[in-house]
Parts: sequence; structure tokens; C-alpha cells
Amino acid sequence: MKEPFQMVSSSLLAIDEWQKIEPTLSVGFTTKIGGESRAPYQSLNLAYHVADDPDRVTENRKRVAEDLGFPLTQWIMGEQIHGKKVVRVGGKDAGLGSIDNQSNIAQVDGLITNEKNLLLVAAFADCAPLYFWDPVSGNIGLAHAGWRGTVQGIGTEMLRQFLEAGSKMKDIKIAIGPCIGQPYYEVDTVVIDQIPAQYHRESMISQVDFAHYLLNLKEVNRQILLDFGACPGNILTTNYCTHEDSSLFYSHRRDQGKTGRMLAYIGKS
Repeated sequence: MKEPFQMVSSSLLAIDEWQKIEPTLSVGFTTKIGGESRAPYQSLNLAYHVADDPDRVTENRKRVAEDLGFPLTQWIMGEQIHGKKVVRVGGKDAGLGSIDNQSNIAQVDGLITNEKNLLLVAAFADCAPLYFWDPVSGNIGLAHAGWRGTVQGIGTEMLRQFLEAGSKMKDIKIAIGPCIGQPYYEVDTVVIDQIPAQYHRESMISQVDFAHYLLNLKEVNRQILLDFGACPGNILTTNYCTHEDSSLFYSHRRDQGKTGRMLAYIGKS
């Protein structure tokens, strides 16, 4: 399968297939290249909640905003607490979370809108970004799915709210973006015991020893979405791994917690 996230600059990967269908759509994922941050956050760290210089983070965000054609006043971010709460946002929310970590929409891991000139944004460094787009209704969405959000069903909550907003399942396109790959994502029984039994197949969970397993976060999310009714042909899954691709991405696990964050984004102009 062709890699859905194509590099359009050293700083940006874009879902090329979607953007060719809808030229007003901006959707993709940043790399760690092309910013002002210093070690251990070098160089395009885009998160305020790590111990980076906030002025450098702001400068980095301004660079991305200029590249995307969406000023920071049009960005919207949630708090990201590893939950399943999804909210619909609009123009009244423009700018929330764009220049600090205090104005994020509280206790939210998923955002949906059908308004133009808004950029839904979330920060990542191993968790899975889930993108949703319905070209018929105009709904777009972005979710932050670590293992907790995945197990709680944030992907299906996004689909449910799309359907409530008038989308039809056959029209909803989904992409699973860069995150930590199975060979590097070792978890213990505390995690595995919370994953429903139907997802304990070898393609999703590989046992290392009696108490440790390798978790395929991308595939678990994909299977959960399929079980809810998503169309297989409408789901794109990246081959990128944040842990393995050290030249492109920060990784919380690889970098032992002292690292920056990339941003996933989706918006319509």
C-alpha cells in the first residue's frame, strides 16, 4: 500500500490523497525538523507542556501556521487527557490552545467541526492520531488515541458524532497517523487486561513473556473502527513509526520522556 502521508517539506507530512480530492483541505502531521528549540527538544517542538522555552514553541508554531496558511488565531486544541471525550467546535473556539497550554479545551481528546477557516490540532509523541473527513457533509475531526483512549473507544465516539451530525458511514474517510510501532511498544498485563478479548489476535498483541506484550496500536484502532461499521476501503494507515524514524519524529518512549511533540492537524480553508 502506498504511504498515505507524503512529505511536502522537511517539516510537514500531508495526506496527499485527501488533499487531491479536496484542495481546500489541509491535513497532515509535522516532523521535528525546522524549528528553534534546543536539546532535548530540537528542533520543531510544538508543545508548551514540556519543559521547552515557551517563546521558542510559539515561534515554531508561527512557522507551521505560515506554512499551512492557518494563522494561530484559527487553531483549536484540546487538553488531551487520554480519555474519549469528543466535542464539536466552531468559530467561537478559534484560537483556544494556540499560544499557551492554559486555554486548551478542558478534558477533551477529540474535536469535530464542519466550519471553514479552523484548524483542529493535537500534540503527539507516540500516541496515534486519528483523522476523520466526510467530503459529502463537510465534517472533519481529529482524535488523540493512546492505549487508554483506544480502549475507551475514542475512535468509535468520533464516528458516532459524525453520524449524529448527518454523515453516512460510507462517506467517512479515516486515517491513522504516525505513532509508535508494535516492535517498540511493550506493555504489561495491566494494559492488556483492559483490551477486549477479540483484539488479542497476533496481529494486534504479541506476547514477549508471561507479563509483557507488544501492542500494535494502529491495528487495534483500525479493527475497533471496522467493528463499529467503518468501511475498510475508507481507512488509510501510515507505515511511519515515531520510535523507529528518529530523524523525523520525537518519541516519548525512545527519548525516555525528555522530548518534544509533533502536531496532527486538519482544517478547511
